[in-house]
Amino acid sequence: MSRFAAFVIDSGGVGALDDASTYGDAPGANTIGNVAERLGGLSLPNFARLGLGCLTPIRGVPAVSDPRARVARLREKSKGKDTITGHWEMAGIVTETPFPTYPNGFPADVVAEFTAIAGKAPLGNKTASGTEIIEELGPEHMRTGQPILYTSADSVFQVAAHEDVVPLPILYEWCERVRAMLVPPHGVNRVIARPFTGSPGAFVRTPNRRDYAIEPPPSLLDRLAGEGIPVHAVGKICDIYCGHGITSSVRVTDNRDAMEKAFDLLERVDQGFIFVNLNDFDSKYGHRRNVRGYGEALEALDALVPRLESYLKPSDEVIFTADHGCDPTAPGSDHTREYVPFVHLGPEAGANMGVVDGLDLVGKTVAASLERALCK
Repeated sequence: MSRFAAFVIDSGGVGALDDASTYGDAPGANTIGNVAERLGGLSLPNFARLGLGCLTPIRGVPAVSDPRARVARLREKSKGKDTITGHWEMAGIVTETPFPTYPNGFPADVVAEFTAIAGKAPLGNKTASGTEIIEELGPEHMRTGQPILYTSADSVFQVAAHEDVVPLPILYEWCERVRAMLVPPHGVNRVIARPFTGSPGAFVRTPNRRDYAIEPPPSLLDRLAGEGIPVHAVGKICDIYCGHGITSSVRVTDNRDAMEKAFDLLERVDQGFIFVNLNDFDSKYGHRRNVRGYGEALEALDALVPRLESYLKPSDEVIFTADHGCDPTAPGSDHTREYVPFVHLGPEAGANMGVVDGLDLVGKTVAASLERALCK
C-alpha cells in the first residue's frame, strides 16, 4: 500500500518568470520571498530543513546545503497565471491558448443572457477585488436584489450575492446555468458563486463558495482512477477538475480545516492520492494584499509539518507546491506569473534540482510512485 499527499500553497510563487511582463506584471514579483523581506524575516524551520530556502532568497529561511527533500523551481509551460491553468498542468494538461479575460467587463450579449437567467440586470460588471466590490455594491444589491457581477485579470465570471437576498440554491443554479451558457469565444475557465453575509460596512464572504470550472481534458486523475487508485480531494480540487477521477471530496472552511481534513484521510485511508488546496494564501492574503496575513499563514503551515510527518508511513510521499503567484507586495490585486516550488519528501535523498520545466513534474512524480506501488 502506498499513499501520496500533495499540498498546493495556492499562489505560493518563488520568483517572476521571464515572460511575466507580457502578463501585465510589475517587475520583481516573488510571493514568498517578498513577503519574508517585507516582514523582516519569516520563521519556517521545518520548510527550511526540507529545502525551501534553496529555491529563492527568503529572509529567515536559510538555503541549507543538505535539504531533506528534493526541491526545484518549476517553470510553467502553459499560457496563463490562474488556478485552473496551474492545477491542470500539474495533472498533465498544458494550456496552449490562454482562456479569455475581460479587463473591461463582459460584453452586452453576455450580460443580457445572465440577466435573463437571474431575472434582474447585474450590478458591477467590471474587474474588482471580491471584498471591495461587495462593500461598494452590497447595499444596493440588498436593496434591489440585483446580483453583483465582476471579474479579474483571470478568466473568471464571478457572481456575488447576500445569502439572505439570494438563497444559496438559487445562486448555485444561476452559476450552473451561466457555466452552460459560456461557450467559446466566451469559455471562461471558471464561474464562481461568491455568497456573503453581514450588513453594510461589515460584509463577510462565507465558506459556501462554489467553483464551476470548464470541463478538463483527460488528466492524471482520470488515469489513476482507471487503474483503481483512489483520489481524495480536499478543498476546491474537486471543482477545479469537475469531479473527473475523484473518489471522494470534502469542502473546507480555511487552511487549518484543509490540513485537518488531510490528517483525517491519512489516519483512515490505506492507499491513493490525497490532493489538497490551501486557498487562504490566495483568496484571503494574496488578492487582498495582506502581507502580514500571508506570512502568518506560511508560519502556521510550517508549524503543522511535524504533525504531517508523524502520520507518514515509510512508503508514503508528500509534495508541497503552488499553482501560480499572487505577490501581496505587488501593485493591484491580481495573480503574478511566477516559478512555483516543488518540495518532495520521499524515498530519494534530498537534492536541489534547480529549475525544471513544467508543473507536470508534480503529476509525474505522483504517478510514478503510486503505479510503482500498484505493480508490487
